Amino acid sequence: MGLGSWFAELREKWFGKSWSPMFVTVAAGILSAMYFGITGTFWAVTGEFTRYAGHGMELLGIDPHQLTYIDKIMKLEGSTLDRIDGWVVGGMFLGALMSALLAGQFKIRMPKQKRRLVQGFVGGMIAGFGARLAMGCNLASFFTGIPQFSFHAWLFTIGMAGGTFIGVKLVLHPLLLGKPKLTKAAPGARSMVSTRSKVQPWIGLAVLVLGVAFVALEIGAGKPKLALAGLFGLTFGLLIQRGQICFTSAFRDLWITGRATMMKALSVGMIAATLCTAVIINLGVPQKIMWASPGALIGGLLFGIGIVVAGGCETGWMYRAMEGQVQFVVVGAGNILGAGILAWGWDHWKLFDGLVDGYEKVNLISKWGWSGAILGTVGFLLALYLFASYWEKRVRYKAQSKGQAVLMQASVAKEMA
Repeated sequence: MGLGSWFAELREKWFGKSWSPMFVTVAAGILSAMYFGITGTFWAVTGEFTRYAGHGMELLGIDPHQLTYIDKIMKLEGSTLDRIDGWVVGGMFLGALMSALLAGQFKIRMPKQKRRLVQGFVGGMIAGFGARLAMGCNLASFFTGIPQFSFHAWLFTIGMAGGTFIGVKLVLHPLLLGKPKLTKAAPGARSMVSTRSKVQPWIGLAVLVLGVAFVALEIGAGKPKLALAGLFGLTFGLLIQRGQICFTSAFRDLWITGRATMMKALSVGMIAATLCTAVIINLGVPQKIMWASPGALIGGLLFGIGIVVAGGCETGWMYRAMEGQVQFVVVGAGNILGAGILAWGWDHWKLFDGLVDGYEKVNLISKWGWSGAILGTVGFLLALYLFASYWEKRVRYKAQSKGQAVLMQASVAKEMA
């Protein structure tokens, strides 16, 4: 078997179809705990996006170090290549791009309705603002925040659930829904797909080599922690693209169709992360605890609305942008701007004074002890899983009942005719 045939067979095995969301979320949960243990920080992205906003201010002649949020909380120093968060975020982009190319799924795509670009930008901005008000997005205040035993993540989750429900009502309104434009496939579209499937995997392999080279260079430069952050980022990016992990779809699908696959997977993945994170904290790695304040609840609400309006959360827009979907590049730009606006408002609009200051950073381990914190957190996640199962059955039952009612009405009408 030649190298080309071997590579094609290997690619088909691992990238021929999407991976199970349950497998991906459990793997991501375990890896996020390992990442926390090695780097001392949690898997997060919007903190780095806020620093991007700070660098943007510098380009505009504004000193971001005058803003408390950027200078004291985000600790803006150096460039993105000097920071652990910068390496994990950069790694995620490369990992998602690599995965999309290996699967032959990269294609530059513009939304059929140009209003989606505006919608994506505005939604991304609302989500970015909400995420930083809550001190984290769907990662730091949900997927990795809950396993840190920080009560603020529970408040964020409740707010996010309510926000996504409101967001669904908004996007289903005729003003935002619009009318779909149907277009015929261009001649030769199939042959173009065939060409992409042959060429893209080799480019994906080149991206993998490039990523590994970056990691090796950092190790050689005596910066192993940054190198490992980049390696974790590559893996996280691979996982979210292969599993199509989007927290927006988890909530949106639940509210609209009752489909609970992603929500169940996220719940189980976070249980795995919780148990692994507990071991690492017990080994002496300090937790990341944030304020259990109205800011966490309101931030979660705004974040939930924003991600549904935009069409994707932070992980969702990142891997979709790397698949070539232009709308989600715009969502990312909105995210960064929204985070920058929050950083400005933290001081100038007294957001910290009104929504955060004076509230406790609630550590569930300190409050409930080890057994209480673990049982409480796992219980909360099981309740989320059971709620998703209940809602799935409820929506299906209503759909079946409605269908049966329509059939009965048709039968009665036929008899009366």
